[in-house]
Amino acid sequence: MLGRIIRHEWRTLGADATLWVVGLAFVAAIGYGVWNGARWVGFQQAALAASAAEEAERYARLETEVQELQRTGGKVSPFRDPRSPSNAGSRFAPRYATLPPGPLAPLAVGQSDLLPYYFKVSTESRDAIVGATEIENPQRLLVGRFDLAFVLIFFYPILILALCYNMLSAEQEQGTLALTLSQPLSLATLASGKVLLRAGVLVGTVVVCTLAALFIGGVDLAGPGALPRLGLWVAAVVAYGAFWFGLAMLVASFGLRSAANATVLASAWLVLVVVLPSVFNLAATTLFPVPSRMELVQAVRVASDDANAAGSKLLAGYYEDHPELATGDAAQAMTDFNVIRIAVNDDVERRVRPVVQRYEQQIAAQQRLVDGLRFVSPAVLMQSALYDIAGTGHARHQTFLQQVDAYHAAWRQFFTPLIFQKASFTNYAGTPRFEFDEETAGTVAGRVAPAVFGLAIPAIALVWFALARLARFPIVS
Repeated sequence: MLGRIIRHEWRTLGADATLWVVGLAFVAAIGYGVWNGARWVGFQQAALAASAAEEAERYARLETEVQELQRTGGKVSPFRDPRSPSNAGSRFAPRYATLPPGPLAPLAVGQSDLLPYYFKVSTESRDAIVGATEIENPQRLLVGRFDLAFVLIFFYPILILALCYNMLSAEQEQGTLALTLSQPLSLATLASGKVLLRAGVLVGTVVVCTLAALFIGGVDLAGPGALPRLGLWVAAVVAYGAFWFGLAMLVASFGLRSAANATVLASAWLVLVVVLPSVFNLAATTLFPVPSRMELVQAVRVASDDANAAGSKLLAGYYEDHPELATGDAAQAMTDFNVIRIAVNDDVERRVRPVVQRYEQQIAAQQRLVDGLRFVSPAVLMQSALYDIAGTGHARHQTFLQQVDAYHAAWRQFFTPLIFQKASFTNYAGTPRFEFDEETAGTVAGRVAPAVFGLAIPAIALVWFALARLARFPIVS
């Protein structure tokens, strides 16, 4: 009987031209969302390729200059000498630390257009490196980019509710519901068949169209971690859709008229998808305000001025902390600009660290608050899941920053002894290289699973309550 209901509903829905138009618009939105996401990923890849090409060209030029100077014994200004480890480590030979797009990055732009995805690492202070980011259009950052995540979070539930708000009330108002139930058929079976057909069509459309768009966009689904992430993405889509189908089914079980159902469901969508996320964001920024960017810039500027003014004194303290770097000619070392610069950078980082730590603590507090509140809103749960799956969220970027910090420390550890020893630096090929250590699928699944269960469990509860209420459904309006 359930299969017969599904076939009947398929014929009924297929005869409605409006649904076909809306369906085609939804398919077009999915395609455009994936295409827009792929275009942003292409922009990122082009920027990373350009940085890699610039680095390779710069290193080839430096190696050529070093070989020419060694061959001819030519003289060059100390400030332009590529054999100076101070020049090499700070100005000539910095390498890029880059965050490549995730395997499924076209699915969700997320925060990848807001958070920097490459840094030029040198012996300068951490804040001079991390704080140097590209200028982006603030209006674009405020509005965000239209991607598949946006389509799923906002449009997907609207289409579900539009298909389900009158699935029982329409027949009740037309007087055909009693005739239908005169057959050996329960109302719960009838409602289940209607929902299963709609769910199968919508979820199938989302999955098939997304796979097609990814294939056309050239995404390598056979790449490392792509298939597990795709499985998580499908699970999130199913769970999110199940929540909204369950909600529509519960509202339909009260036996209200179609107009009332539409009003209730539209209000629920507005509260759960628009109002609550805005309230969460307002609460996070109000309770845990982040220090202004100008405060950090001013702190770096003041710290740099103070550190430069006390350069020799700072160097003396630096020698006390690092006696292994002391040379035989202590008097000359105390007046050497390059070695003083190492101590100055170290002191600038120490002075600015409280401001940076306060910024990071406030961001972490905001994230914890939103993580705790997200289970109240399915839209926030879905957003966090999609961003994690696509690799464009906060967590993956924090992993990147931690690896950048470790790389920066390794870079300075490589050059600092050479600077203090006043060695001649010619080993450009031996400088440390950065390679992002991608998160495992298990790590991503560990973050996504609570969101998926946070959607699936309420969906099951909604369906259960709806089926229980259908026993009291008024057959005749």
